[in-house]
Amino acid sequence: MSFNLQPILENDLLSVVPLKADDFEKLYEVANDELLWEQHPNKNRYQRPVFENFFKGAIESGGAFIVYEKQSGNVVGSSRFYELDEPNKSVAVGYTFIGRAYWGKAHNKALKTLMFNHAFQFVDKVILHIGATNFRSQKAAEKLGAKKISEIEVAYYGEPLKWNFAYEVDKKEWQSAQ
Repeated sequence: MSFNLQPILENDLLSVVPLKADDFEKLYEVANDELLWEQHPNKNRYQRPVFENFFKGAIESGGAFIVYEKQSGNVVGSSRFYELDEPNKSVAVGYTFIGRAYWGKAHNKALKTLMFNHAFQFVDKVILHIGATNFRSQKAAEKLGAKKISEIEVAYYGEPLKWNFAYEVDKKEWQSAQ
């Protein structure tokens, strides 16, 4: 399998490009919003030192992206591929955050569609880990057709274990819904 964890992905709305170290300040401008993280397991991620740790993990993951709105050129947020499991033909998509200016619009669906369509060229399942109290993200995942499959503890990079729900998107179901 030759799954590229950091391709450039584009549609009419978004440009999704590999995250680079010099993207920190412009991504932190979006992340530096306390309300963005209020339902997230790590509610302090808006704080610079906490976000620095998150960003370091993103860079080291080799699968992280910065997301731009094509028309304005503004940073929308970030997401990443991780936990590629070749024997089980699955990959996780997550660590996603989108600036509040883009909530309730087409940006999350457009981002996930780009990422899922890329992933399903190589795998049969996409896994999403969503904080147990992150109701907005759970609802958004369900709108995309994700089904809750388990409850697990997840250790985010350099952070303590947090209770999460694992959701799964099946390739055949995804493709038939498109």
